[in-house]
Amino acid sequence: MNEEQSERTAQDTLEPTTQPSAPDEAEPRTPEPTQDPKRPDDSEEPAKNTENDKKEEKEPPTTPAQVHHNNVNQYFYGALDASGSLFGIGTADSGNGARRRAVGRLDAGEADALLAPYVRPACFEEAARALDEDGVVVLVGPPGTGKRSGAVALVDAVATGSDHVVLSPGRSLDDLAGGRVAFEKGVGYVLLDRMNEETSATADFDWRRVRDTVREHGAYLVVTTVHPVGAQVESVRHVPWRLPDLAAVLRVRLRRAACAGDTVERAVALMPSGCTVTEVAAAAERIARGADPAEVWREYGSSAAQPVREWFAEERSPQEWVQVTTLAFVTGAGYREFETWQEQLAERVTPVFPEPPTPEQAALEAQRVVDIRLSLSRNALVAVQERKHGALTRTALVFPQPQYRQWVLEELWAKRSTPYWDGVRDWLTRLVAGRPGLGLQLSVAQGLALLALPAFDEVVESYLHPWAAGRAGPAGQSTATLVLQCMCLDESLAATALGVARGWARSSDPMLRSTATSAFSGALGVRFPTDAVHTLLRLILRRDGRPVEAAYALAGLVAVLAECDQDTGAVFRPLAYQMRAQRETRTGPHKETVLDTVLTVLRARDARTGRLVCTGLLERDARLSERIGALWAGVLENRPRRGLALRGLYAALRDLPVVTARPQPVAERFGRAVGAALAPDERLRLTAPLRQVAAHPDEATAELIEIFMTAVLSTED
Repeated sequence: MNEEQSERTAQDTLEPTTQPSAPDEAEPRTPEPTQDPKRPDDSEEPAKNTENDKKEEKEPPTTPAQVHHNNVNQYFYGALDASGSLFGIGTADSGNGARRRAVGRLDAGEADALLAPYVRPACFEEAARALDEDGVVVLVGPPGTGKRSGAVALVDAVATGSDHVVLSPGRSLDDLAGGRVAFEKGVGYVLLDRMNEETSATADFDWRRVRDTVREHGAYLVVTTVHPVGAQVESVRHVPWRLPDLAAVLRVRLRRAACAGDTVERAVALMPSGCTVTEVAAAAERIARGADPAEVWREYGSSAAQPVREWFAEERSPQEWVQVTTLAFVTGAGYREFETWQEQLAERVTPVFPEPPTPEQAALEAQRVVDIRLSLSRNALVAVQERKHGALTRTALVFPQPQYRQWVLEELWAKRSTPYWDGVRDWLTRLVAGRPGLGLQLSVAQGLALLALPAFDEVVESYLHPWAAGRAGPAGQSTATLVLQCMCLDESLAATALGVARGWARSSDPMLRSTATSAFSGALGVRFPTDAVHTLLRLILRRDGRPVEAAYALAGLVAVLAECDQDTGAVFRPLAYQMRAQRETRTGPHKETVLDTVLTVLRARDARTGRLVCTGLLERDARLSERIGALWAGVLENRPRRGLALRGLYAALRDLPVVTARPQPVAERFGRAVGAALAPDERLRLTAPLRQVAAHPDEATAELIEIFMTAVLSTED
């Protein structure tokens, strides 16, 4: 199986139907525009070679929105401490959740991590029989019941091969049945958190087509979803999924970590009710590292929510309601900033509280409305944290326990009516529209991501969609992007975030498409790289789109994938295909757009180091040299873009000594890759212009240029 793709799209005739090696699910085929963060820009700008170059090398300006989105994505990856305890959602290692892909082939390490401590629930055998007999089974159950690990365990138990592939949750039944997924014999496929589709009269027929396709290829498919289906679907069994024995799950994990027997039994005895599989796994990891079980369990299951529920069970003043609401969205602010936002929220929500019916009660209420800061000190849900900044100490208002934030939002949503939430919406919209700074934007985004758990429709309709459409200005767009990034940290919300962004990308509203572009160039693109590249490429080639913005987004995605040590081939493979498809075309808008996109991606720079991203990839992954070399060759052969391409090529060679201690072999390998892709006469034409662009390079760079050019010219046809 080759490296091109793990899925194929039958209707997309632009790309050959080869099968892939590893796995990023499917290869994107058609492009469109979006918006990106990292704008490539070479620091050295030698003189142009021709008048034609002067005309053609004028680069489009970077808009403020592009810069702002770039800052947002960089802030998310550079400054966010996204531990599971911060959000109260996701897996134990959710801090890294957005830094790894959620689709593609599971490597041995990933599979072992899921299967080694796995405990089968009672419903496992029923699902295994269905999978063995039909080739397809659907697991239905709420988040936290272990459907993900159960799906992998099922294909591992039933499939004849050892390969397991995770498909995008955006795959439709038509995709699965119509040949857009390259099912392979003996391979087990898992589609996690399948997006809800309207149940139609043809649902049973659609599922039957999926079953027949999977059977025909000798593969196995497990689908998980939280959406039950009607009785009309009989062709594929939908098995209600149940929690395994959580005590057994805890024992297995602690014993595997070599914990003492008394520690294991004490941890089991203290485990509270209401835990999910994910929470048990996270608690077991902490206990195995030496944490006291009694302290650990205070943060999970019913124990975590109890103090918050007790606080809300008592009669509370309007001021106290406003305090906890403000803290839910403005966490970590200092006193002055917090009090300012609290007063502004109070203006909008206090009128919804009923007036005291008697003068005596009014007087009593007035006594309770004391100085804001004094009242905060008496609120059991507000804590003061001292944060060190060098020699200085900063005071920050936070919840006593990070997990309280999730439960506070759930209680607020359950107990406050629509007029109250209308006030919260207006307050947050004004806050975000005022460009409060990335720190406060991130805090708001975290709060909305948590609110999405009990009130997803409210978050989408009152915040995400209006802000993404520009109603709160550029800062609103970038905050909407941050909400989706935060949702990616939770296994149960990541697929939902993908669905929201895909909807924006398909919209006729250019502002929504612009926000989708930014979202796919960050954490969402890392989690779902195939979907991101497919969407961005479609936007790049869309007639009414903004290809420059989407090309920057694709360049930004490459930089983020490289930073997270993920497969950048998810971008380079389809770009190389698009370049090959356009090679025989003399000219035209499609070819021009593809060339501009390729040049933008190749010249993308790391926002922290300022070095070309592709240079580091040449050193890191020798397998990418051929594709990157082919892309450089494609833009070098295009005369109008040759000047920019030469300067980018020079910058790539100049950066090599910085990214590797042995740049000479990398330069030689790079040269052979470029030479192999260039037409013979173009190889000879490259030498003089490259030396002219280099002007007076330092000794190390001059040596690398000579090595590179020697490799180019020595390439045999």
